[in-house]
Amino acid sequence: MDSVVPYLSDRAEQRAAGPGLGLLTSIVHTVGWLVTHWWLPAAAIIAVWAASELAVRHLARKASAERMALELVPARHFDPSLEEIFRRGVQLARASTSMPWWAPRRTKTVQIRLRADGTAPLRYRIEGPAGGERLLSITPFGPDVTVNRARPITDKPREHTVRAEFILRGKPSAPLREVPLVPDPLQPLIDAVCDLQAELGDLAEVRLDLQRAPKWVLRTRRLHLMSAARRTERREAQRTARWLRQDASGIEDSLGFQLQQLLRDHPGSGNSRRLVMPPVPRRVEPAEALGKLAEDDHLVRVQLLVMCASNTQGRAEARLAQLQAALDVFGGHSRWAMRGWRIGPWRVGADRWPSRHGFERRWDLGHCQPPRANWIRLDEVTGLLKPPTVNCRLPLLAADLPAFEFANPELLLQGIYRAPDGRRRMVATYAHETLFEVGVGKAGGGKTERALAQAIGWAHAGGGLMFLDPHRDSWPRALPFLAHDHLLPRIALIDLNALGRAPRVSSWNPLGMHQGQAVHEVVEAACDGFAAALGWDDATAPRALTILTHALTVVAAVNAAACQAGRPEDQMTLFHVRALLTDPHVRSLALAAVSGRLDEETLSWWQTVYPSLPVDAFGVVLNPIARLAANPITRAFLGQPVGVYNIRWAMDHQKIVWVCPGGSGPTDRLLTALLARDLLRAVRSRRDTPEHQRVPFRPYFDELITLTGAAPETIAAMFEDFRKYKVHVHGMTQLLARLPAAVRLSLVQNASTLATAAGSQSAIAPITTEWGDNPSPDHVAALDRYEHYMSLTVDGRRIGPVRITGPHLDDIFTNHTRPRQVPALECAARANAGALPLDQLTDRAAKQLSRVTGFLTQHTPATRPSVNLQKETEYL
Repeated sequence: MDSVVPYLSDRAEQRAAGPGLGLLTSIVHTVGWLVTHWWLPAAAIIAVWAASELAVRHLARKASAERMALELVPARHFDPSLEEIFRRGVQLARASTSMPWWAPRRTKTVQIRLRADGTAPLRYRIEGPAGGERLLSITPFGPDVTVNRARPITDKPREHTVRAEFILRGKPSAPLREVPLVPDPLQPLIDAVCDLQAELGDLAEVRLDLQRAPKWVLRTRRLHLMSAARRTERREAQRTARWLRQDASGIEDSLGFQLQQLLRDHPGSGNSRRLVMPPVPRRVEPAEALGKLAEDDHLVRVQLLVMCASNTQGRAEARLAQLQAALDVFGGHSRWAMRGWRIGPWRVGADRWPSRHGFERRWDLGHCQPPRANWIRLDEVTGLLKPPTVNCRLPLLAADLPAFEFANPELLLQGIYRAPDGRRRMVATYAHETLFEVGVGKAGGGKTERALAQAIGWAHAGGGLMFLDPHRDSWPRALPFLAHDHLLPRIALIDLNALGRAPRVSSWNPLGMHQGQAVHEVVEAACDGFAAALGWDDATAPRALTILTHALTVVAAVNAAACQAGRPEDQMTLFHVRALLTDPHVRSLALAAVSGRLDEETLSWWQTVYPSLPVDAFGVVLNPIARLAANPITRAFLGQPVGVYNIRWAMDHQKIVWVCPGGSGPTDRLLTALLARDLLRAVRSRRDTPEHQRVPFRPYFDELITLTGAAPETIAAMFEDFRKYKVHVHGMTQLLARLPAAVRLSLVQNASTLATAAGSQSAIAPITTEWGDNPSPDHVAALDRYEHYMSLTVDGRRIGPVRITGPHLDDIFTNHTRPRQVPALECAARANAGALPLDQLTDRAAKQLSRVTGFLTQHTPATRPSVNLQKETEYL
C-alpha cells in the first residue's frame, strides 16, 4: 500500500504537468527499459529474422528444383551481329522473371555457365526458370546455334578446389570496357583453360547470373550515388575555399605585398583584409553522377562466381589466376575484382569462413545475391551472352582427337600435336572414319614422309595396303621399319625399275582368267585403261575402241577356255592381240576354239565388219601395244600367261603391296592406267562379298599428278566409289590445280582429311579456300618443313584446320627399326610377288605364242567359222 502511494502521486504530478511532459517521461522510461533489457528486443529481432530467412530459403530451394538447363552448341561458321547478341541478352533478362509469384528474389535469375572439363574447349550452358524454357530455346542466332536440353552435371570430388566471387570495383557508375567482337571476347577465357588436363582432374567453371532488380532497389542505389556525388562536390568546394584562403593570407603577409602598400598614395586603405568569396558547390548533374544507372533500360544486376578444381596441388590456384587475368580484359574505369581481403600470404574470401558456406549455397542452388555495386547494362557483357564464334581460336583437346597407339587397328596416325602448354602427343583419327585423304605441299615438305608413317603404322596394326610410287623412293625409306618377322609373309614388291645386274620382275596378265574373274569385267578394265591413257572416247576414237574391245573379248574367251581345260599356262596375253588382228591362222584358230563362248553379235562383227576395215585401221590399236612390247621390263611383266599380281586377293587377305612403275613416260603411263583400272575393277568386284565381311584396304597414291595424267577418270571414280567397298584412298600431290577437274572435285568433296604443307600461295589457295582462308595462304606458305595444317574427321564432325607436325620415321618408330633384316625383307617381298629373273620371263614371253597356237589347235572343232581373210593378207 505504501508503494502505491508514490506511484499515484507521480501520476498525479504528470497529469498536473501536462501531456508533453508525460510523453517525454514515457519515452525516457522506455529508453531506460530498453537499455536495461536490450537483449529482449534483440532476441526478438533475431528470431524474426531467422524465421523469415528459413522460410525464404525453404521457398528458394523449392523454386530452384524447378530450374532447367540448355546447352548451346555453335556451328563452325557462327558469326552473330551485335544486334543479335543484344536481343539474346534481352531474352535472358526477361526469362529471369519467369518464376512463380511466391519465389524469392534470389531465385529469379538466369545463369550463364562457361565450363571447361576436358570434354570440350568451353561448354556454354544456360540455366534458368522452367517457365522460361520456351523463351530461351528460340535464340536470335537461328540455325547457327543448336539448343539442346541439358542434363544436370554431377562432378566427382576433387582433392583441391578454389572459389572466388568477382565484384565491380572502380567508379560505380562507370561502364566496363567495350570489348570488340573480333577477336572473340571469350578468347581470353578459352586461352586460360586451353591447357586443362582432364586426366589430372582439372576443372574450371565461370557462372554469370543476370537478375532484373525491382524499381525500389534501383531508386535506392541512385539516391545513394547522388548523395555520394553531392558530398564529393561539397568536399571539393570546401577544399577549394581552404586553398583560396590560404593563398590570400600568404599573399597579404608577403614582403612584396607590404612594400606595395607602403608605396601607395593612401597606404591606410590597405589595412583591411581582402574579402575571399568561397566557391559554391557545383550542381550535380544526374546523368553525370549516375552514369550507366541514369536510364532504366536493359539494366540488370549480375553475380560472377568462379570455381577451379584439380587433383594436383597448385593447378587449381594457377587456373584461377589465369581466369582472373582473362577477366581483366573487360576492365576500364570499372573492372572485375576478386571479393575479399589479402592478409600477407592468405586471402580471406569465398574459400574461407564465413563466406564459403554462402558461396556453396549459391553455387549449388543457382541463387543470385549480388553485391550492391554489381549493376551493368547488357551491352557491357555482350561477349558473354553468346557461345564462341568463328572469331574464336579453340584449342584441340585430348577428347577431340585420340592419341595414337602403335599396332591399334582402330587408329590411323596423323601427326604430332603441340598443345598450348608445350606438351606434344601423337594424334590419330579413327580408321573407320578416315575414308579419303588428300595431302598437298611442295616437294620435300613432308607429305610423303607422313603418308609412309601412316602406312607403316597401319601395316603393323594388321591392315592391308597398296603403296603406288612412280619414283620408288618410298620403298627403301620404309624397308627398315617393315622388316619384322610377322610382316615378311604379307609384303610383296612389284618393282618395274629393273635395278641391279640380275633384275627380277613379277608378272601380271591383265587378261588372265585363272583368278576367277568375270570375262566382261576383265575386258572392260583393259579397254578402259587404254582409253584413259590414250584419250580415247566414243567421239574421238570409236573405231579403235571397237577393234580393241572385240579383240580383247576373244583373248579373254580363249583364256577362260584354257583355264577350264586345266591349262592356265596356255593363256594368251595382251601382246597376242597383234597376232589375233594380223595373223589369219591364229585368228581362225581362236575364233573356232571359242565360237561357242562368244555371243552372236561378236561373231557377226568378226565375220562381217572386221573384213571391211581398211588396212590402216589397226595401227592405232597396235602401236601402244608395240610400245609395251618394246620395253623388256613391261614385256616380261605383262607377257606371262599366269600372272602372280592379284590385287583383289591382296586386299581380301590384308597384304602389303608396294608397286613401283618404271617412270612417267607414255609407256609407263599406259601401264599405270592398266594397273589403276584393274584396281577399280577389283574393288568393285567386292560387291560379291557381304559388307560386314569386307576387309578394309588402303591404297596410297604418291604423285597424283603422274597417276591422274595416265587415268584421270579412273582416279576420280576411286574417290567416289571406293568408300562403299571399304577401300580408302590416300592421295598426295604437289599442285592441286594441275589435277584434272574431275579428280580435283572428287578429292575435295569426299576427303575426310585435308592436309597441306608449305608451298606457294597460289598452290595452297585451293585448300585454304575450303577452310574459309583461316588460316590464310600467307600463314601456310610460311610453314617449316614437316609442318602441316589439316582438317580431320572425328566422331562425324570436322576438327580443325589445326597445325600438326608431320611424323618423321626416325623419331616416332625408333624402337621398331630393323636395319639388319632389310635383306631378308627384300628377298621375301620379291618372292611373295613371284619375281623371277628378267631373262627367264622374257624367254617365256617370246615362246608363249607357240603354246597358245598348240592349245588352240587341239581345241579347234572340225568346222571353223567362215571369215574373210583378204584384208589381213594384204595388211601383212
